[in-house]
Amino acid sequence: MLTKRQNLIETISGGKPDRYVNQFEFMHILNCDPLSLTDSWPAYGEENVVDLWGVTRSYPENTPGPFPVDTPDRLLCPDVARWKEYIKAPKLTFSEDIWEQSLREVEEINREEEFVTLFMAPGLFERMHSFLSMENALMAFYEEPEAVKELIRYLEDWEIQYAEKVCEKLHPDCLYHHDDWGSQISTFLSPAMFEEFFLESYKRIYSCFKSNGVEVIVHHSDSYAETLVPDMIEMGIDIWQGVMSTNHISEMIQKYGGKITFMGGINSASVDHPGWTKKEVRDAVEKACREYGIRYYIPNTTMGGNYSTFPGVYEEVSEEIRRMSTLLF
Repeated sequence: MLTKRQNLIETISGGKPDRYVNQFEFMHILNCDPLSLTDSWPAYGEENVVDLWGVTRSYPENTPGPFPVDTPDRLLCPDVARWKEYIKAPKLTFSEDIWEQSLREVEEINREEEFVTLFMAPGLFERMHSFLSMENALMAFYEEPEAVKELIRYLEDWEIQYAEKVCEKLHPDCLYHHDDWGSQISTFLSPAMFEEFFLESYKRIYSCFKSNGVEVIVHHSDSYAETLVPDMIEMGIDIWQGVMSTNHISEMIQKYGGKITFMGGINSASVDHPGWTKKEVRDAVEKACREYGIRYYIPNTTMGGNYSTFPGVYEEVSEEIRRMSTLLF
């Protein structure tokens, strides 16, 4: 039987996996990297928590995650043309105690079984709209394109600085990076505009990680984004996690399999809700597995992590994936 790590490599390389990669099982996502230890994010049910950048977030109950608070009294940057007055990147200087705590977690991970995975969120687009509000950010691409490009480069440089530090100290071999690029039915930007503003920055960020020992890049965007898949491949993304069934997943696997793997296909909204049932989960998992096959596909809810909003859903999905492995392998 292949290890979780080996099975992942066989799946994304078109080899001979002996079962489905079961959701996030191949990733040991670090809880104690320096930013996780020093930044502030709201826990489930918490409101108005301010992070190191000065962004306020809330995480209301029965919602899938935290989101920026952009009321006038909480908005960090009201004018993108003047972003330098409002936005100051957190210093990336961490005490030895912080690094030692991070290293202790890393040393406990069995690298033969799991990838040591650095989690980074939010990404360039989400960071930008957390500063400006979603509406102002989307308008800024048209009204202040040069200021937006300057801000994105500023964020890119900061991510690369952190990548170099954490790779030198902790040696992760997988990156799990969040940045939502669309709604359920469309991307937020056209492919041409996306390429103009984000492609080169992400190429540099992901190239930095790869050149510093990271083997697998997993990018989360729980959205429609199939028109951006060629850009994802050019960026160096190995796995697109969060791919919704509103994308043409079978066609994407056929067209791009071998260059990128698709992780998702089970829309969280369809199974992760207050009245969820085991039959509902079973039907959704079986439909996805039979439709999308066993190569270049990892069955998973579209949630951005190894958990669910409502208790028991993630575990039930995992159980059904194990059942489908016995049927299809």
